[in-house]
Amino acid sequence: MGNEQIPQPPSTAATPHRPAAQEASIAGTAHRWLRDLIGTLWSLLTDRPVSLYAASVLRIGYGLLYLVFLVREFPHRDEIWGPGSPWTPALAQQLFDQTGWNSILLLSDSRAYFELCYVMALLTSALFMLGWRTRAMSVLFAVVVSSFHARSIFMTDGGDNLILLMTLYLVLTACGRRWSLDARRNRLKAARAGEALEPVRSFSAQQLHDARATLITVVHNCGILVIAAQVCFLYGSAGLYKIQGSTWGSGTALHYALNLELFQPWPALSHLVDEYPMVIAIASYLTVLLQVAFPFVLFGRLKYPVLTVLLGMHIGIAVLLGLPLFSGAMIIADAVFLPDRFYAFLPHLWRPAARRTGMRPPAPARAAGSASVPPQGRPGGPGSKHRTPAGQQGTALTTGLTSDQS
Repeated sequence: MGNEQIPQPPSTAATPHRPAAQEASIAGTAHRWLRDLIGTLWSLLTDRPVSLYAASVLRIGYGLLYLVFLVREFPHRDEIWGPGSPWTPALAQQLFDQTGWNSILLLSDSRAYFELCYVMALLTSALFMLGWRTRAMSVLFAVVVSSFHARSIFMTDGGDNLILLMTLYLVLTACGRRWSLDARRNRLKAARAGEALEPVRSFSAQQLHDARATLITVVHNCGILVIAAQVCFLYGSAGLYKIQGSTWGSGTALHYALNLELFQPWPALSHLVDEYPMVIAIASYLTVLLQVAFPFVLFGRLKYPVLTVLLGMHIGIAVLLGLPLFSGAMIIADAVFLPDRFYAFLPHLWRPAARRTGMRPPAPARAAGSASVPPQGRPGGPGSKHRTPAGQQGTALTTGLTSDQS
């Protein structure tokens, strides 16, 4: 009995270490998750420019929209922005001294100078839309829009404000890499270069080239992100403001809007729509629901039907309320949420439809180019039955195409 050892209870010395080990494991997992997330976001930001087609759609859309706007207001240009405007250059300058705005239209009171500025604005809008020297044209287009916006600030609306913001954001993007004259010029330059070897750069020159490409990519991606965030804030805040109003809660807001003379481009059509109160109530509730939910449906397939309904809503605003500039600006802004694969698929959808309707002739079986097929059976003359072997036919055809392209 004396030699028997009293059994000792299990040691509890390691017990306090178990929570610490678990905490260390959780902290390590969280650290790895955060590191992977930061790495993914950094790769997304720096690897390649995103939404190049969407940026080009915004460039074409806002350039065309502002060009049409300037052409439409051409007969009234003096009353709105010119020296003969009721909002005189002196009053505008007093306001600029208080707000910090500025406009190139106030550099001179001369009528000839204003007409020159207007023509240059038309030309800048057209060149920006076409994508000619897009980097420089984007800056000039932003200056034009901000100058005309500031010159007659009290005659602007939500559409003008959105166009101004988008033109400033587009300066940051590489919006000329798709569907532009710049892209066409780059393709032709690459085709002319052919198989020529690129000049060997020194190490420092290569580093500078890579740094420049990365900087352009980062700035472009940040610009696209800011544009998307701006649209989300716009829809979300509009929906939240509508919720606070009693007329939107009761479904009667559109009824009152349709009966305002200021928003009746076609009174008969407005009164016709107003005869269906159930449709108006459904449209009111659906508008609020879509605007509030818009920022939360962008990361799933639900965004496609939402964007489709919003497209119909903006078309209705343009037709029923007489706000085409605002509706056009919103429709173009919504295009930033469509992926590049959607825009890349559009030409494939267009070609078969154009061929079926006869707008586009069927594609020839031979390779593209203006070269003609070399004459077959030359040794036997036109009526000879002698035919060149298949291998020699392919060689002759390739030689003819090559000589024609060169």
